[in-house]
Amino acid sequence: MVRAGEQVSGPPRPPSTAAGRTGDALLAARAAEGDDAAFETLVRNHSGALLHLAQRMLGDQVEAEDAVQECFLTAWRRLPDFRGQAAFGTWMYRIVTNRCLNILRARRPTQPLDSVPEPQAAEYRSSPARVAEASATVQALGTALGTLTPDQRACWILRELHHLSYEEIAEVVGIGEPAVRGRIFRARRSLMEAMDAWR
Repeated sequence: MVRAGEQVSGPPRPPSTAAGRTGDALLAARAAEGDDAAFETLVRNHSGALLHLAQRMLGDQVEAEDAVQECFLTAWRRLPDFRGQAAFGTWMYRIVTNRCLNILRARRPTQPLDSVPEPQAAEYRSSPARVAEASATVQALGTALGTLTPDQRACWILRELHHLSYEEIAEVVGIGEPAVRGRIFRARRSLMEAMDAWR
């Protein structure tokens, strides 16, 4: 499981490859039969990308860790129902995305949704002015992301930060590809307008 204070390292990986799908399917089948070690392997393989997704959606590391923990518990209970129609990674993306959307919808609309800042490049560390500018830009992007609807934010994060295809996003969010494209288009337009002063 994801431990409190554990940092997400490296870029998130896509939910599945052909080889990964086969390995995950076998692990999921063994875990559904009660194999704790198989489930621990699934958690280890997917927790980094899922925690990254939750942090980006919720803007709070502790809340993201709690959400991902709950989602793995949900997955553990629902494994006997997992039939492998989707890859295990895609199934987990769906569970985490839905949990984050529920949390976002339950928040008061005035609560700010700050993005988790990316580590600064080395050149930005050399100048206080550049550090301040980069920090302000990240804060502005976090504020801009907070103006998106939870559904637009989820689709944009899955596409731009997790590099899922439109088809995969449609499967994760549970809507058609045209709706996914529409949400991402509106999100990009809103973010471009909000970030215009920073270009």
